[in-house]
Amino acid sequence: MSGSLFDDAKQRLEQALKYVSISEDAIEHLKYPKASLTVSISLRMDDGSLRIFQGYRVRYDDTRGPTKGGVRFHPNVSLEEVQSLAFWMTFKCAVLNLPFGGAKGGITINPKELSKMELERLSRAYIDAIADFIGPDIDIPAPDVYTNSMIMGWMMDQYSIIHRQITPAVVTGKPLSRGGSLGRDTATATGAFYTIETIMPKFQAKPQDTTVAVQGFGNAGAEIAELLCKTGYKVVAVSDSQGAIYAKKGLDIPSIRKYKEAHRGMKAIYCQGTVCNIVEHEVLSNGELLNLDVDILIPAALENQITAANANNIKAKFIFEVANGPISSAADKILDAKGIYVVPDILVNAGGVTVSYFEWVQNRSGLYWTIEEVNQRLKQKMVEETKQIWQIAQEQAISLRTAAYVHGLNRLGEAIDGKGTRDYYING
Repeated sequence: MSGSLFDDAKQRLEQALKYVSISEDAIEHLKYPKASLTVSISLRMDDGSLRIFQGYRVRYDDTRGPTKGGVRFHPNVSLEEVQSLAFWMTFKCAVLNLPFGGAKGGITINPKELSKMELERLSRAYIDAIADFIGPDIDIPAPDVYTNSMIMGWMMDQYSIIHRQITPAVVTGKPLSRGGSLGRDTATATGAFYTIETIMPKFQAKPQDTTVAVQGFGNAGAEIAELLCKTGYKVVAVSDSQGAIYAKKGLDIPSIRKYKEAHRGMKAIYCQGTVCNIVEHEVLSNGELLNLDVDILIPAALENQITAANANNIKAKFIFEVANGPISSAADKILDAKGIYVVPDILVNAGGVTVSYFEWVQNRSGLYWTIEEVNQRLKQKMVEETKQIWQIAQEQAISLRTAAYVHGLNRLGEAIDGKGTRDYYING
């Protein structure tokens, strides 16, 4: 991942600055990450050999509170990618009015090539390397691409060993038995669903008349596809890293998830009880899925899936970004000119960090909530912030993405200015 990703991320900031009135101090402050850490992680493999992997952790801004952000294990992880993700997390936390700043971390590795024991050693070694850089009042990691609750449990345990005290609030997304929160594993998709359900009625769209394509069938993509399917939306296409399946009449997502879990592949099937039958479908590439003529397109995979090279081919009327940064800034301009509504990642996928915040609160208080309480609190936050961003977009005649950045910038600017500005010191 080249440094251009970080430059591209900052272009969204430049666009939003035209519509806010914040100090020059705040603008300068937000252009740079507060701290970036690069570490070499030694991993003893099962065959006795030693391998070294590069790891990263970036704390972008902590003006509004300790930083918060996931850890991903992926071959394309780089410092520039992690900086971009930490930048987005900063705005995401501000948009949802969480008392956090933004951070991100990762290791450049293909975790599919590791045994479970190697994966545990890697996870613990990463915490050994960054233990002084994180903490429940400093920086709180969470799951991301190819990391999960088990890995978070290992990381929390290793931090507790180093500090000789049980510290569940140091990471979120842990197993329930280790202090995790109900609803955290599905929070990204659930939050996205609440956003979709808030936006679509503004266009008099009815679920049964609304077609959906979902790129990415991982944790978030599969869950949002199933939520929409069960609500009556016609999910006509889904994809994983191997390719896509499409059926004009709609797909039975629960059955496809059942098949994928059993066979590690995807086919359009319909299951009734224990009997599953393959239904008529087309096999497409991920790129072809993006170009389908559907009402809603949901990129739920990785960054830069829609760029200037393919944006003109997009036919969807609405795009809800469940992935982080799936659309480049150059593509944004093309989509906007085509009249496509893009609902941005810093709002749509913020359910994950919101329920991570709930988990952190529960860990620190020692009081744990029911799934109904978690979802009710999540819905309240997602709906409230979605409505505010929609209102900003309408009043200022700007895109929903720019409106989301304006919303976040106003909160960040106020917090940064609270430390003192040039005007305060010169005119005070």
